[in-house]
Amino acid sequence: MNMLKMKTFLATAVMALGLYGTASAQSAADKLDYKPAPYMFIGLQGGVQATYAEVSLSKLVTPTASFSLGAFLTPAVGVRLNVNGMWNKSGLEIAGQPDFKYKYKYVNTNIDLLLNLSTMLGKEDYYRMNVYLIAGIGLNYAWENKDLINSGYASPFAWKDDQLSHNARIGAMLDYNLSKHWSANLEVSANALSDRYNSQRHSSEDWQFIAQVGLAYKFGFSKKVHTAPIVVAPIEEYNDDKNAEAAHARMLAEQAARRKAAEEAAARAALAAETTQKDIFFTIGSAEIRESEAPKIQEVVEWLQGHPDAVATITGHADAGTGNPTVNARHAKNRAENVAKAIVDAGIDATRLTVESKGDTVMPYGDNEKSRVAIVLAGTPKQ
Repeated sequence: MNMLKMKTFLATAVMALGLYGTASAQSAADKLDYKPAPYMFIGLQGGVQATYAEVSLSKLVTPTASFSLGAFLTPAVGVRLNVNGMWNKSGLEIAGQPDFKYKYKYVNTNIDLLLNLSTMLGKEDYYRMNVYLIAGIGLNYAWENKDLINSGYASPFAWKDDQLSHNARIGAMLDYNLSKHWSANLEVSANALSDRYNSQRHSSEDWQFIAQVGLAYKFGFSKKVHTAPIVVAPIEEYNDDKNAEAAHARMLAEQAARRKAAEEAAARAALAAETTQKDIFFTIGSAEIRESEAPKIQEVVEWLQGHPDAVATITGHADAGTGNPTVNARHAKNRAENVAKAIVDAGIDATRLTVESKGDTVMPYGDNEKSRVAIVLAGTPKQ
């Protein structure tokens, strides 16, 4: 098979998969209760392979199987470790005699890049039907070439014990999501191997073509956070003619509510001038104050020195995404106590400080990283 035929084979396969995948794809991203990526997967496949030789490719078809372990880092880009192998077959044309065919064993180990053309070219992060473009590099190991060696037809290019070759892969896959965790797939690929891989010399790469169907188990999804829609209640129109008294009472109540809101806003503004807050962040599993956070503690100390009547509350937190409640309670307590000690060591009376710990029961900023924190809130006590 020459290079033009190989390119035609791959182009036809990719086009057929792409057209079918595009026609069948229906976005369901909004219906998912999990994020489409990242996730990991394990795959098993079975099918047929044939490696180009002197005899017709159709006479060299043998069964093959694959195992894959990989991950999609984004909805469009993934990577996998793929191991493929079983029996391979090659053949020689012998003048005046039937073609001589011989078998040997092989295994391919490849690192493959997976590009999801459906999400790359489409408008959604999830489709039930997806088309992947595959490109990879690896090694091919072949052994047990005894059919040829013992036949009497072995040429000077025949290898005896084993053969190690590079393996460059290009291919395409059609993957259909059966459920959250399971998908079925059809994959075709062309693999470029070293010359003499099939014990023949062609002064070019030896090409192996593989077609397989299989199943993949997908796991490690993250839960999607849904934001509840804001519902604005309709505004009732006043009907002065039918209920003038109720409308007047409602107007007075609204005026009173606006006055109260204005007073509360003024009070908060006044209080803000007499309060300060600093967030001291920590690394995972640690209560040690980092150098980058030390200036914040110094700012608290200077503020307390400038407000002799002020007191401070130091509240320790931990993230719920790591550890367990017992360990996280200890981390949160130690973080608050270490911050309090640093403030006292800088000259502030310990009686002006209150130390609290919320463990991982309260995550003040939602995500895990920002919840590894000790929050210092200082202010002048109400008179």
